[in-house]
Amino acid sequence: MSSSSSVPLVASLADIYPPDALAQQAARWDRLRARFQSAYAGASPTFVARSPGRVNIIGEHIDYSLYAVLPMAITADALLAVSARPSSSAASETTYTIRIGNVDEQTFPSRTFVLEKDADIAIDASASEWTNYFMSGLKGALGLLRQKARAAGKEEHFCPRDLDVIMDGTVPVGGGLSSSAAFVSASALAVLTANSDAPVDKKELTELAIVSERSVGVYSGGMDQAASVLSELGSALFVSFSPHLDAKPIKFPRTDPELGFVIAQSFVTSTKHDTAPTRYNLRVVECSLAAAYLNATLNPPGTTLPLDAGPLRTSLKGFHDVYASNNLTGLGPEQQLQRLIRLTEKTLTQEEGYTREELAQVLKESVAADLANLAAEEGSSIATSSDDADPVANLEKRFLSKFTVHADRFKIRQRALHVFSEALRVVQFLKLLENATPASADVNQKLGNLMNATQDSCRELYECSCPEIDDICRIARSAGAYGSRLTGAGWGGCTVHLVPIDKMDAVKAALEKEYYATRHLTSEQKAQAVVVSRPARGSATLVGHAGSFSL
Repeated sequence: MSSSSSVPLVASLADIYPPDALAQQAARWDRLRARFQSAYAGASPTFVARSPGRVNIIGEHIDYSLYAVLPMAITADALLAVSARPSSSAASETTYTIRIGNVDEQTFPSRTFVLEKDADIAIDASASEWTNYFMSGLKGALGLLRQKARAAGKEEHFCPRDLDVIMDGTVPVGGGLSSSAAFVSASALAVLTANSDAPVDKKELTELAIVSERSVGVYSGGMDQAASVLSELGSALFVSFSPHLDAKPIKFPRTDPELGFVIAQSFVTSTKHDTAPTRYNLRVVECSLAAAYLNATLNPPGTTLPLDAGPLRTSLKGFHDVYASNNLTGLGPEQQLQRLIRLTEKTLTQEEGYTREELAQVLKESVAADLANLAAEEGSSIATSSDDADPVANLEKRFLSKFTVHADRFKIRQRALHVFSEALRVVQFLKLLENATPASADVNQKLGNLMNATQDSCRELYECSCPEIDDICRIARSAGAYGSRLTGAGWGGCTVHLVPIDKMDAVKAALEKEYYATRHLTSEQKAQAVVVSRPARGSATLVGHAGSFSL
């Protein structure tokens, strides 16, 4: 985990942003303060909670299968200016009030919520409402604070404070840079800071944000929130999820030529919330089904997978660990993953996918065991179908009841092959970084080749690319990028490119000429289209003086 366990309290923008971004950020923060004062009768915020977006360097769509990934935070972020205020309600002992607005008030209208002190916060995940992301952070943060109050014997005295909030975000929505994770992480941080004098623990905030975002109907694996909260200035972040969440900063070696990252927007929007049933959440289900199928066919009869931190409580990493403990002892991570790839190719043979009926026949016994284990652990009413002749009903109860997906066939072969091969590429990428020297002339191209292989896998096996992303990657490689790939959920959004410093201008010029010039972009879009990125700082809380923010 990060060298400092608490989210830092900072006093100036220079503690957050690189020098070349300070002037632009100062003007932006002034607008944030002015909007706050305009909305709340001249009052000033007492603090600003900040969490950044992220770009994933390698390890795409494998975090929710509990495999390690390598993202980095970026400068673009979500800001929440906050003031806790005395209650104006006669019912203040039983209710609290949240007033929230946005710097862009035309697109994101202000809302006021009067909430019951002891009631759970209801969030309609089917509604495309911008404040849902704040409310999910609020719900998770208050749950944690109540849990701590209960442990201290003070639960009856805990009442959430009334809050005035103004939000501003520069992470493009639907752009593959985790705008939702930045917003939810900043929201949870804001609520924790406003309602407690204790420092906010980074790991606690990360785990809280992971669970909180699921309230809006997106079952992310945790990479986005970990990168947003835990990242350190100047370093990528190696994030692992098994056996528990852990993160360590990884610096890129100095090579000749030096490396940089270019982030290029496709301006094809695919929001996780709106497309989840046929895209993101469907992939989550397919990966869990793949784990169950491989377990049922490759492990001894009666073997059950451990309930883990995956969105559906079993994962491909869970299968990997169980299978390896019996069959792959003595092999390192690379050799184990290579073996699993070969086994998957031999075992999952249906390229066209598997129907519910086909899956249910193979998984009948393991699904029943899973449901029983979940019921025992959660104390829930989950149970197998009373009609033992209907394994499909049990399959749907186990894998398809937590969130909506739309599919007649499930491509578990392709999804498992992507996950295992991408996990292998992360291991190989990290090894190259750790063993590189300035004299390693070919290390840059080897790193790039792994990124290119990721893009191929995302396009062909995970089916989460799109023609525009493919075009951008082709153009950048032709202009000198070592590696180019989509980043984020895919189906649009952003691309990331590993580029030698001496080729930066050529790559940017080629993208402008061959991609952006053919599209009708606004001046604002043109300014955001291509940025050279460096690893940025994770979450922070800035405490102002009389509402002002120092450079």
